[in-house]
Amino acid sequence: MNQTYSVQEKLRQLMILLIPILMTQCSLFGMTFFDTMMSGHASSNDLAGVGIGASIWMPVFTGLNGILFALVPIVAQFLGAKRKADVPFAVIQGVYLALAMSAVVIICGTVVVTPILDGMNINTEVYRVARDFLKGISFGVIPLFLSTIFRCFIDTLGYTRVTMIITMAALPINIILNYLLIFGKFGFPRLGGVGAGYASALTYWCIALISFYVIQRMKPFRDYNVFSRVYPISLPAWKEQLKIGIPIGFAIFCETSIFAVVTLLMSQFNTVTVAAYQIAINFASLLYMIPLSISMSLTIAIGFEVGAKRFKDARQYSYVGIGVALIMAILCAIGLSIFSEQVAGIYTEDLDVLKLTQQFLIYAIFFQLSDAIAAPIQGSLRGYKDVRVTFIMALISYWVVGLPLGYILAGYGQFGAVGYWIGLILGLAFGAISLSVRLIAVQRKNK
Repeated sequence: MNQTYSVQEKLRQLMILLIPILMTQCSLFGMTFFDTMMSGHASSNDLAGVGIGASIWMPVFTGLNGILFALVPIVAQFLGAKRKADVPFAVIQGVYLALAMSAVVIICGTVVVTPILDGMNINTEVYRVARDFLKGISFGVIPLFLSTIFRCFIDTLGYTRVTMIITMAALPINIILNYLLIFGKFGFPRLGGVGAGYASALTYWCIALISFYVIQRMKPFRDYNVFSRVYPISLPAWKEQLKIGIPIGFAIFCETSIFAVVTLLMSQFNTVTVAAYQIAINFASLLYMIPLSISMSLTIAIGFEVGAKRFKDARQYSYVGIGVALIMAILCAIGLSIFSEQVAGIYTEDLDVLKLTQQFLIYAIFFQLSDAIAAPIQGSLRGYKDVRVTFIMALISYWVVGLPLGYILAGYGQFGAVGYWIGLILGLAFGAISLSVRLIAVQRKNK
């Protein structure tokens, strides 16, 4: 990160951070995308099973991963304040926290997955695929959380292109492993959608090992000597990371878990509806990588400026980021409205699923517009380390406004499955408005 002196320089600096982060996020999401898409070509049951399994896994992963993202504003503010000597200690404490969280996830997963699936109205084959998919992906929990810490360190130094290269190199590995394990090619067992879980786990190990090597061997990362000494576990350091990270993680969990809950509620409809919903959400989540990447870039840039007490520059970064997100959202909305049939055709050849997916994708357009405001504002607030109110607003937006409205419209209105989409859209819009008010208040406080 470098100090900037004009809006044009800030836009350039933001794009330097953003483009690699976007490519990284798309590559990471590409694993889920290809899991779903390739499983859909195995069978409708595999598609539904992987979709349900991923809907259970993603809120857990993204929520807990959000806790680890606390390292970004911490390190960014250290760098802005020229306290580079404090960075290795913070990174190692993040590693310890990642290992502890991995253990909790694995233990809890063995207990709660079966009861969750038992409560769903799905056929036996979909149940089996979802359960075994989650079992397979559990072998990648440890490297996945560790690689998040490594990525936070690399990205916050401003070298987002490095994590982009690592992740993009891992994506073809995931696709090849999917091909071998889902379809049983070249002597490998044909596991169907279950193979996607094991393929992702193996890919996570590749990402973590490569990232570790880069930090150890490549400049400027090795100059920090992150792994040169053994630091004891520091409860005060954990407390600081958790104080920032838990609200971030819970806010992300509130957002992602709502889609998992809707998936559970969707199980009252037939397999075609579940499959179509999963496709539409999967692609909408892919488009969400754009505002999410802008959000992550803003956390780095604004955290750097706040650490240096340059609050005017921090404020300008937030405006630039929101503007870029809105422009991209409008372009994506236009493209999706034109090519909805082609998008649906990527996932499935089933005509019933294809037709319903097209209808659902239209509602995904409205997701993009609200996310283009809400996500960059969340990233801006995290740069200020202002995270608690963001969590409360996310909780209200999704669980007090969005889900109840969707449930009423779907269950008691004439909208059917579409009612859930309308409720979620209204929840997102409420969140965007409330977060805007909060950002204005924080900026006025920090002048």
